[in-house]
Amino acid sequence: MIAIFVGLLALVFLGVPILLAIATVSLAGIASVDGLVLALMPQKTFAMLDSFSLLALPYFILAGAIMARGGLSEGLIDFSQKLVGHIRGSMGHTAVLSCAAMANVSGSSTAEAAAVGSLTIPSMKEKGYNPGLAASIVAAAATVGPIIPPSMTMIIYGSMTGVSIGGLFLAGVLPGLMVVVLLMAVIYGLSYLPGYPELRVKLPRASLRQIVKATVEVWPALLAPFVIMGGILAGVFTATEAGVVACLYSLAVSVFWYRGLDVKTIFRILIDAAVTTAMVAGVIGMAGALGWMLSYLNFNDVMLQAMSGLTTDPFIMLMILLGLLLLLTMLLDGLAVIVVLIPTIVYIGQSFQYDPLQLGILMIMITQIAGLTPPVAILLFVTTSIAEIRFVDTLRASWPFVLTLLFALMMVVLFPSLATWLPSQVL
Repeated sequence: MIAIFVGLLALVFLGVPILLAIATVSLAGIASVDGLVLALMPQKTFAMLDSFSLLALPYFILAGAIMARGGLSEGLIDFSQKLVGHIRGSMGHTAVLSCAAMANVSGSSTAEAAAVGSLTIPSMKEKGYNPGLAASIVAAAATVGPIIPPSMTMIIYGSMTGVSIGGLFLAGVLPGLMVVVLLMAVIYGLSYLPGYPELRVKLPRASLRQIVKATVEVWPALLAPFVIMGGILAGVFTATEAGVVACLYSLAVSVFWYRGLDVKTIFRILIDAAVTTAMVAGVIGMAGALGWMLSYLNFNDVMLQAMSGLTTDPFIMLMILLGLLLLLTMLLDGLAVIVVLIPTIVYIGQSFQYDPLQLGILMIMITQIAGLTPPVAILLFVTTSIAEIRFVDTLRASWPFVLTLLFALMMVVLFPSLATWLPSQVL
């Protein structure tokens, strides 16, 4: 087991793509264990992907791509600006609200950082924002993508653990809204510090007529989460079937309302969504083979005994698990880490009687925080490239938002009802 993890880290640091790195150590591990045959590798990879729940993945990926390319982003940003443009830190608030609205159809933090950042970061720079601050605001705001439903990571977690995906969707609502409110509060608070003069710039207050007009233009996009979640909770369709509904709804809105798609664009979207689905499915499949091999080697029991030897206090154990996840996702792809460690984390969680909904939301939140922490920091890299600045400039401006996200994480740790109350009331 030590050789597997050392080999995985070594391959990643050598620049081997995470998919090939996981496949290599999995194949080498199976080949080196007595009693195992290489045919188990494709068998366990296929078994991991042979899940009805995972069928939702390509559809939600496609729905997010359609809405992002079909005119949704521009409409949501304009709508958000009309609502909060007159408040200190107006452009920052606009980015946060836009990411929150995009999360209802995207479910991917990277996609949100690229879509919202490409439109808001240049505007922020024109208004005199420090480019590093603009990039860090968008990167932090994009973390709500997988927290606010629907979420690709929630679908994976639910399919692997048997936890209700509809319950996970509901569990992410309050923590996601809390992150949005806290980020906006921090942006507003920073506007009073001498080092952030750009946040004191405000736009003219929008009239009621302008707000109504912006609402009319964007209402189909705002209606999307109610269609998706409402259908799931009413029992009209399952969470898996909701992906198909999301695709059809986003296509209808983009073609007939926003009129932002033509045949050529749709073809390009289908190709991009297929490539993204193949990459995600590849990581899930290979990580499933690796996870099975670790289970065969009794990795779960070894980890539980090691953790129990450190502490028997549930709170300290949870902090250790979250710290381990943060460390690993700072070095490796967050999706791969989650898929490999979900069985182990849930196994330990059951032993310490953690609520599976709370545990799932915490895993999602901690991996998103890792998107702002080097050396990987994928969200910061995306927004830094859009801002066309040095990575260190964005990193230097990001620390208030990293602390804010860590505070939100601790709130869910200390108050599990933030994740469990809404599912318990609705389901």
